Amino acid sequence: MTRLIAVGLLMMLAVSTRAALPDDYKVVLLTENFPPFNMAADSKNYAADQNISGINADIVREMFKRAGVSYSLTLRFPWERIYNQVLEQPNQGLFSTTYTPEREPLFKWVGPLASTGWVLLAKPDSTVRLTSLEQAKQYRVGAYKNDAVSQHLESKGFEPVNSLRDQENVAKLLKGQIDLWATTDPVGPYLAKQEGVSGLTTVLRFNDAQLFLALNKQTPDEVVNKLQNALNEMKSDGAIDAILRRYL
Repeated sequence: MTRLIAVGLLMMLAVSTRAALPDDYKVVLLTENFPPFNMAADSKNYAADQNISGINADIVREMFKRAGVSYSLTLRFPWERIYNQVLEQPNQGLFSTTYTPEREPLFKWVGPLASTGWVLLAKPDSTVRLTSLEQAKQYRVGAYKNDAVSQHLESKGFEPVNSLRDQENVAKLLKGQIDLWATTDPVGPYLAKQEGVSGLTTVLRFNDAQLFLALNKQTPDEVVNKLQNALNEMKSDGAIDAILRRYL
């Protein structure tokens, strides 16, 4: 009898937990141009729903479908604005967000969606050679404003020359306005290729990072758990590998 009562209480708890989520619940998802992970079909700074493609965009769509959670998806600019919006607005999410210990308490996290590396790029004919990040302090380093790479540099005592769009650093590098471009691999080389530039030299790889879906802190744990379980399932059944093969 005691066991039956316990089972009944657990079932009632499960029902009450599900009932806490409204039938019309929806997550407002925001992203930016961060190829090949998320990007507008026309490369512009605004896109919605099916006009957004990329590795992580496809992963997130499938993840929400499997979790049975409704969402809307919009690509906007600049990153700083949508980052702050998700910090402040309940039931909103942001990807591809680099996980860092400093950011960990600011959001609820689902992932990792993908892994990346942080690099310092130089012009093809550059003679710069580095063995540590500290050595880069003697150079003008360009970065993407409020991006995790820029935030990391600032935490290490750098004063990066920040741009509102990461691809602006391609022209700055070629014009000699910066000596090095701190960016994410493979995003930086991909952006450079879109600008018609190839052969940039990687002078230092200084961090490996993971990209996540960052959710506002007020997002119900039920939603976070459903999404994480769906992502774990996708990794197990080969869905993630299939998506990667479409882009890489």
